[in-house]
Amino acid sequence: MDPLKRYRQRLRIWSNDQRLEAERLHYEGLFASRRLSVPDEEALCAACRERFPSLRPKPRGALKILAVYHDYNWEETALKPALQKFGTVYHFDWFRGPGAAAGEWRRSGRPLMNRELLAYARKLNRGRDLDVIFTYLSGEQITPAAMASLNALGVPIINLALNDKENFVGKIRGGQALGVRDICRFFTLCWTSTEDARKKYVVEGALPIYLPEGANPELHRPREGEKTIDVSFVGQRYGNRPEVVARLAAAGIKAVVRGPGWPDGPLSTEDMVRLYSQSRINLGFGGVSGHSDAFCLKGRDFEIPMSGGLYLTEHHPELERVYEIGWEIVTYRDFDDLLVKIRRLLSNPALAEEIRRRGRERALRDHSWESRFQKVFAISGVI
Repeated sequence: MDPLKRYRQRLRIWSNDQRLEAERLHYEGLFASRRLSVPDEEALCAACRERFPSLRPKPRGALKILAVYHDYNWEETALKPALQKFGTVYHFDWFRGPGAAAGEWRRSGRPLMNRELLAYARKLNRGRDLDVIFTYLSGEQITPAAMASLNALGVPIINLALNDKENFVGKIRGGQALGVRDICRFFTLCWTSTEDARKKYVVEGALPIYLPEGANPELHRPREGEKTIDVSFVGQRYGNRPEVVARLAAAGIKAVVRGPGWPDGPLSTEDMVRLYSQSRINLGFGGVSGHSDAFCLKGRDFEIPMSGGLYLTEHHPELERVYEIGWEIVTYRDFDDLLVKIRRLLSNPALAEEIRRRGRERALRDHSWESRFQKVFAISGVI
């Protein structure tokens, strides 16, 4: 790597780390000084009942759901099938054309989309027919004023945020956070996959629930065929990932790597799941891009085990909440540990198969998108 490029990369990581630490200290201080507490599920249920006192739950399958998201590469095959288990889904795609500059989007694209979203939601709710609104939005897509208008419809709104580790606040443009900071108070429930972001939500007057991502068992299932690949990784090329892959190759372990930035590029969802089944070991990384020591749960943490893949990923504490480490998935703490565990698992296929089986059982039992929606809909009182 060009030494100047390496220096700029390290400077960017240092700057990002400093920003996140300052943000953490800011919210920790406010949380403590105001003597706040993170609500448990009972408190969340009570708060939702207080906000919607006349709401009566409907049978599963009878809901009318407005779902607001854009399908980048996984949302349609993950979120929509799960939502359809609970009723009729009316999908609003907030995306309004490729190639628009960020400034142009904020000046004209976002206001136009916000007006269209509000008009569509009002139309669906003309007879007070909407039961719940599910959104996957940040301040980059919707303004606080538009969120206030959506909230005024009187329909429970549940928002999903998958990178509050880095983007709870995010960049500031025109005085507004492009993360969820300025809009979170308008949601009935804020579903965050970042455990330590809950205090930030509480400080901003919102109701957070910590739930990771999930997987779709109809899509993420084992594919027939022999395991012909020792180690594979599917994901973007950034951070320490190229170095780890190169060091594995130098140690005699050639990993098949696919995704944006790698020479062979990304895979379709179907081919990705097939690769999980073809691999004896599926490698994972837990870091957040552009940071030296920030970790969060990722979609592959659930998609790979549910697909029947043996998952060996970078260790971080949140994994311990969702799997029994060493029993259902395997983790590593540094490169030497990774190398030892790869060699042990490759040399002991019976052990690998047992871990693979237990990981799939756990993912099917606890980590489907359907089970995630079951929880947030039950807490909000719509089912």
